[in-house]
Amino acid sequence: MSDAPLVAVLGTGIMGAGMARSLLREGLSVRVWNRSTDKARALVADGAELAADPAAAVRGADVVLTVLNDGTAVASVMEQAAEGLRAGQPWLQASTVGLAATATLAEKAAAHGVVYLDSPVSGTKEPAEQGKLIVLVSGDEAARPAVTPVLDAIGQRTVWAGSEPGDATRLKLVVNSWLVNLVSAVAESLNVADALGVDPRLFLDTVTGGALDSPYLQMKADALLKGALDPSFALSTALKDTRLILEATRGSGARLDLLDATAARFARARDEGHGGEDMIATYFAGQPEGNA
Repeated sequence: MSDAPLVAVLGTGIMGAGMARSLLREGLSVRVWNRSTDKARALVADGAELAADPAAAVRGADVVLTVLNDGTAVASVMEQAAEGLRAGQPWLQASTVGLAATATLAEKAAAHGVVYLDSPVSGTKEPAEQGKLIVLVSGDEAARPAVTPVLDAIGQRTVWAGSEPGDATRLKLVVNSWLVNLVSAVAESLNVADALGVDPRLFLDTVTGGALDSPYLQMKADALLKGALDPSFALSTALKDTRLILEATRGSGARLDLLDATAARFARARDEGHGGEDMIATYFAGQPEGNA
């Protein structure tokens, strides 16, 4: 493999486009495909090669990187890519798909002789564009040298979580449980401020710099108050991930009251038309009926 590997990026939405640009910025060769061709074509100006279909994208690539919405989409696209795959080709599967889908995808990879690396990422749009994601990886350690240039380009840190597919996904679900509950807490605190007639900026000023403060609180609250709801992490995706956590933990005996409530809030906000907005739009699920 050359010093600058060719990476096939399948899926160039919010995260995939940012990761592709990070790869290009670090001097890697990138071939892109997306179901909506315009999203992939936009990367050509940055130096990416546009592939006509998934099989063309992965043919001859040193590393395959999937950044799609869910397990069903990943499975479908990789079936379309099958004729272009080769035995021993490393596949970094960066989508958050849950444990059941991870097992299915690992089986499909084995059937094609592809080396499956469970590789969900922690971070949203801006870290993806800046190459500052945290990449969680599990799988065959022998593939590590081949994928390290890719991991170094898209992330500020790689956490090797284990040797089995699913080890990284389990860790990602824990990380996302913290994330989705945190954004719900931010949103609901702003709902409480509204209900009590308190200026939300006064709340933010009060906690600034203290033990109760956090950069995430300030960032998400400020975005909401400015009406800046373009998604860095879409509410509909956050709902999908919350349901994956609940599905993965079902039968464990754990009583996850906050996650149940978070899923209900996300679903209500989605049903009120906020699914395509940033997940802080869960705030609208806490407004009085008719005000969302």
